Amino acid sequence: MNDMTNPITVESTPDNTARMWGMLCHLSALLGLLGIPFGNVLGPLIVWLIKKNEMPYVDVQGKAALNFQISMTIYMVIAAVLCFFCIGIFLLIPLVLADIILTIVAAVKANDGKPFQYPLAIPFIK
Repeated sequence: MNDMTNPITVESTPDNTARMWGMLCHLSALLGLLGIPFGNVLGPLIVWLIKKNEMPYVDVQGKAALNFQISMTIYMVIAAVLCFFCIGIFLLIPLVLADIILTIVAAVKANDGKPFQYPLAIPFIK
């Protein structure tokens, strides 16, 4: 049985190329910071779609990155709506910081070939 929460079970020792592409799945989410609309979701989606069939490690990392970025987008939209009630700004700033920090941590872990489970990620893609 395949445990999707642990990328190491998919491929016991991912090679350097798989680890690099796994890292890019996570780092490509930072495209959203460049002002690209939904770049945080489109970046990992593109990398995942290109490499998921070639490398099982990238498949797992791409799903993790996508699930987290979709979840964060939903949370940020809710926080933006709550800004009209003066509550959202207290949620929006920590969400943006958490998104950046956790994305970088996940990229480093993926490059090391170590499992990382994003907190707050809703498993949309299994």
